[in-house]
Amino acid sequence: MFDHIPSSLEPTFTQSQPPLIMKGGDPYIRALMRTISASEANGSRPYSLLYGGKQVNDLSRHPEICIPINVGPNTGNCSTAAGRYQIINTTWYHIAPKYHPKPGNFLLWHNYSFEAEYQDIVVYKWLTDSRVWGVNISQLLREKKLKTVLKELSPTWTSLGYGIENNSISRSLPRIYEKVLQEELNNSQNFPNSQN
Repeated sequence: MFDHIPSSLEPTFTQSQPPLIMKGGDPYIRALMRTISASEANGSRPYSLLYGGKQVNDLSRHPEICIPINVGPNTGNCSTAAGRYQIINTTWYHIAPKYHPKPGNFLLWHNYSFEAEYQDIVVYKWLTDSRVWGVNISQLLREKKLKTVLKELSPTWTSLGYGIENNSISRSLPRIYEKVLQEELNNSQNFPNSQN
């Protein structure tokens, strides 16, 4: 289902809503992932982005760097959010054992690679696990219920328009989703086996 992409160096992108490193998968979920990252980690190096805008050089595991929060409802706390999907370390430790294609050392439970392709694969598998969300996200997207999906995911990704920390991109997410969905659908037609 997924092709292995050598990820010795993190990719740098020049366009907004860049493609995923991961190859294959459901185009609707892929478009959703690109939409989430547009709101959470919009930049030329989204996979190594830390909360607050700094970059990290080592993606061999989750960075676990707690950056102070200076604005919003969580002022005074800190965030370990990192990567294209701004996943906090405790969430990564919860989902990586379930969805990571290369299990870490069980004695060192935090050793799941955080390299770009693994961020994509883990989040993809997480989003397609209807047992976690209580809904079939792919089916809702096919039924054109993006608003329902964004509401469902807002407790996890607070900038999706229905959470506690909207940002300047939140209102544009439906438009961004439609644009990247067309790209993903066009790409899946070129590679018919990619919808597995």
